[in-house]
Amino acid sequence: MTLLKNKIFKNKPLIVLVVTCIIIALLNNRFLTSGNILTVLRQTSINAVIATGMLFVILTGGIDLSVGSVLGFCGAIAAFMVSSGFNVIIVVLLTLMLGIIIGLGNGLLITAGRLQPFIATLGTVTLLRGIILVFTQGKPIKLGNTPKSEIFSKIGTGFLGPIPIPVYIMILIFIIAFYILTHTRIGRYIYATGSNEEATLYSGIKTDKVKLFVYAFSGMMAALAGILITARLGSAQPTAGGGYELDAIAAVVLGGTSMAGGIGTIAGTAVGALIIGILNNALNLMQVSSYYQDVAKGLVILIAVLLDRKQKSSR
Repeated sequence: MTLLKNKIFKNKPLIVLVVTCIIIALLNNRFLTSGNILTVLRQTSINAVIATGMLFVILTGGIDLSVGSVLGFCGAIAAFMVSSGFNVIIVVLLTLMLGIIIGLGNGLLITAGRLQPFIATLGTVTLLRGIILVFTQGKPIKLGNTPKSEIFSKIGTGFLGPIPIPVYIMILIFIIAFYILTHTRIGRYIYATGSNEEATLYSGIKTDKVKLFVYAFSGMMAALAGILITARLGSAQPTAGGGYELDAIAAVVLGGTSMAGGIGTIAGTAVGALIIGILNNALNLMQVSSYYQDVAKGLVILIAVLLDRKQKSSR
């Protein structure tokens, strides 16, 4: 009985995903159509990319509330560069580098400044939101109709065969994250830091460098998400990214990652992101008000955290 219970807890994200799909399919016959499935995957890709970076941070016992603002800021910078005629490859590389720099800034506030991750990244949220409004003057930045803008737009709207390009990017990010966490030294250090930072520090591992890495990685993932959403919409909105940090945290927690750090997998986070994406899609198909969608997501997050707490208590 105990073995069965442990297996259920271990695979609860996947079980929740399957049960959710079955219920939604019974309630709405449009859910399992190929077009809708591709729509779900395309929409999920943005949150999944951000959630991957969030996973790295939470595994160390931290939190990054700035990912939504980083998405909005980097998306605005990318749109400005594309509309100014920059080469698309240069735009992508510079935007990702900007995300890394912002992430390193968060990491330095936490490691060198000794601020709590919640406070440090909350300050970054406010700072970046203000900069975005000043930079855009509160107006969208359109990509324009140049050949370079069309190439850039393909990143978010294009297809490779029947599959949207953002889905390929999402899968690639999952593979890279899986490799880092399971086959590299820094991956082991990430888990060790979250499990017991003091013991990890005494063993000779520089935990501050580990934290700098995860926040830089989170910033880069948020910047990549900013590229995807800007390319998809054809413009950068001054309010873009609002609420994405909550969806990312929800995906990570639903995937079985402990908010205390040290426990979690990229596979679980992928399943958690799919649960959030499917839930949003189902509520849209049933024409549920966006206000109730936020209520539903809030309840899902609370249930997931309570289950995580119950699992820790049972251990």
